[in-house]
Amino acid sequence: MNFLAHLYLSGSNTDIRLGNFIGDYVKGKHFEKYPPDVQKGIALHRAIDSFTDKHPSTHSCIELLRPGYGKYAGVVVDVLFDHVLANEWDKYSDSNLKWFAHRFYFQMVQRYFLLPDRVKNFLPFMIKSNRLYSYRTQVGVKRAIEIMSAITSLPENSAYAIEVLNENYPQFSSHFNTFFPELIELVKNEFDISFD
Repeated sequence: MNFLAHLYLSGSNTDIRLGNFIGDYVKGKHFEKYPPDVQKGIALHRAIDSFTDKHPSTHSCIELLRPGYGKYAGVVVDVLFDHVLANEWDKYSDSNLKWFAHRFYFQMVQRYFLLPDRVKNFLPFMIKSNRLYSYRTQVGVKRAIEIMSAITSLPENSAYAIEVLNENYPQFSSHFNTFFPELIELVKNEFDISFD
């Protein structure tokens, strides 16, 4: 899961949302320095990643991308799942996606002092590009993959990712809509997450 799905699955609690947002940037027991709901969000982030990584639907999508991405295919699947969620947002939320994104940016600016340094560095760029809303378009997805390739070891093969997405959108959508409701139930039951 990439940013949008993680944030959706955080429900309506801002501090849980913050913890889920920074989950990849807080290692080991460093989460203990955060307030309780932020800690809960970090634990939620880890549970979402674990569930997603093990799910057969995720593995099926990884296989579609493996020829062009090898061991990094799962990273690209996370972004493509955010694309599916953004395009099929109305299935899961009564709120407007643009409003959801802007509310999140505002909340993180309000709690800027709690963010790890790496997150503080990229949050302004995330807001300027409206990354969460941009997942709706292939241009936005391509740009997100290009940015990840520039700052990580992910191979720069964004054109291939878009080609696979175009050829297989029904499969990505079907797999996403198979496992995402299961993930929603998991976060409701194990983390007592409430959704607006």
